[in-house]
Amino acid sequence: MSLRFLTAGESHGRGLVTIVEGLPAGLPIMAEEINRQLARRQWGAGRGGRMKIEQDKAAILSGVRASVSTGAPIALEIPNRDWQRWQGVMDPQLPSRGTAKIDADSRLSQLGEVTIPRPGHADLAGGMKYDQKDLRNILERASARETAARVAAGALARIFLSQAGVELASEVIAVGSIASQARPLASYAQEETWQELAKLDSAPLRCADQKAQERMVAQIQEAKARGDSLGGSFRVVVRGLVPGLGSHVHWERRVDGQLAGALMSIGSVKAVWVGLGSEAATLPGSLVHDPIHYRGGFVRQTNNAGGIEGGITTGEPLILGAALKPIPTLYNPLASVDLKTHSEAAAQVERSDCCVVPAAAVVAEAMVALVLAQAYLDKFGGDTKADFLGSLASYQQRLAEY
Repeated sequence: MSLRFLTAGESHGRGLVTIVEGLPAGLPIMAEEINRQLARRQWGAGRGGRMKIEQDKAAILSGVRASVSTGAPIALEIPNRDWQRWQGVMDPQLPSRGTAKIDADSRLSQLGEVTIPRPGHADLAGGMKYDQKDLRNILERASARETAARVAAGALARIFLSQAGVELASEVIAVGSIASQARPLASYAQEETWQELAKLDSAPLRCADQKAQERMVAQIQEAKARGDSLGGSFRVVVRGLVPGLGSHVHWERRVDGQLAGALMSIGSVKAVWVGLGSEAATLPGSLVHDPIHYRGGFVRQTNNAGGIEGGITTGEPLILGAALKPIPTLYNPLASVDLKTHSEAAAQVERSDCCVVPAAAVVAEAMVALVLAQAYLDKFGGDTKADFLGSLASYQQRLAEY
């Protein structure tokens, strides 16, 4: 059974839309759960003025009746409150630029034309690819605003996974040059850790190391004062997964590859790792691989593999890491070139954040949830929740006897 999702919409357009297809019938779908995830994405020190305008709420358009999924595609809409101020620029039905009443240059000016690309953004590469001289046609869709639709889709995947006892969380482990005291990988198997993770949504940067977090916030404020931006890194963790998701038999069926691709699809993510990540390359095998024990079931005292071996989940907590570059819009802009004249110019400045690491971690949770939901449907199928849970229970019984 295939799970897929599509998003549509621009940063300053009327709104965002996402369609999720393939979820079984019978799932309890509450708008409050979707909106809670959307609110988590908007939280965090370093966010810009847009977060003061938008208070994202999703409207369920189809695929749900009486708060229960029907098995049909689920469509969600997230309106952009800022649309009212941008309607003159972004309305898709305004007269074409070729109108006889307005010359081309005046028309582009009225439409908020952008001709100076930002280094590090999709502006120039996208403009060349799609032959767009007004780079607003690129930057509006390439904007991280699109990730709100991903979070909404991921919220549906989380609801599905929760039926199988799967939970997801994340935490920021570095911002700029400041790193937190990262917790041991094996600690994600402990209930105490998950209780702590659940409390991070009220922390300024969703970082568990309070002292490091205070220094991170100060560094963000300093960067903002300079008109600069900061990147960082985070972990996404998942517990309750069954062993056996993914496969070693073909490259595209390896669940670590699928997860890495999903995380790398998030704008500004430049590196992804599982478990120890690159640290594993510096240690002997005896300190990397997780010894196997049997105590009424197979267990590991360590989890350096991050819950995946051979492209297959092991049943241990899944631990993923990702690193973000600083976002490319700078209020103290870098050098660029005006497409009209090919002359040197300061890069375009769009309203922007200074640091989005906490928000990116929530987006990453959503992408991980979507990949894992697909992995569960691949393995267990089921057009209804009851069918899916019956197949899962049968598999878990077989594992108990293995």
